[in-house]
Amino acid sequence: MKLPAAPLAYLITKGEATDQNFCQVRAALLSAIKVAVETGISFVQLREKALSTRLLAQLAAEAVDIASGSNTRILINDRADVAAAVRANGVHLTTRSLPVGLVRRHFPGLMIAASTHTSQEVASAARGGADFVVFGPVFASPGKSSPKGLAELGDVCRLFPDLPIVGLGGIDGTNFMQVLEAGAAGIAAIRWLNSGSSMRELSRRVNENDRSR
Repeated sequence: MKLPAAPLAYLITKGEATDQNFCQVRAALLSAIKVAVETGISFVQLREKALSTRLLAQLAAEAVDIASGSNTRILINDRADVAAAVRANGVHLTTRSLPVGLVRRHFPGLMIAASTHTSQEVASAARGGADFVVFGPVFASPGKSSPKGLAELGDVCRLFPDLPIVGLGGIDGTNFMQVLEAGAAGIAAIRWLNSGSSMRELSRRVNENDRSR
């Protein structure tokens, strides 16, 4: 499945929605997705793991409607069944999800992204047919394991030149260019990109960088 042009920008939602607060959180989530579409964010991952299947499907269907006709792809965390049911673009698989190859066989029409933390996990995702992988944490990030650093990210990118690798972990406006310069095809963020001003800043700086080449 064809990916958007690099550099890829991957917004991951915060995972704060529950069945109890859904009415309040839904509006903020959909607003963020609208800004993502307006600013050309490549992917939005709905990472709302605490929602019931019914409400996750409702939210996903609304996100798909917002992104329809744009260059922004909607991916659903872990739930290939929900992604297929609402015609989302794809699924994001974690290290606790079904294997990439199994999902590829049963959901051939979905784009598949996979979380990875080692070169071995990247290799496994590549063999299974992942369209791209997210590798990290690159920098220190709350609740994450020890950072891999830019050198290890660069090594992985060189080991897998045909697989787009997106950096994740502690990435913000001060360091995202370092991630791209290390060889990553793009950047992913939860805290930084869940902000309209940050998405606009990223879009502006990427466009300025393209014009300066």
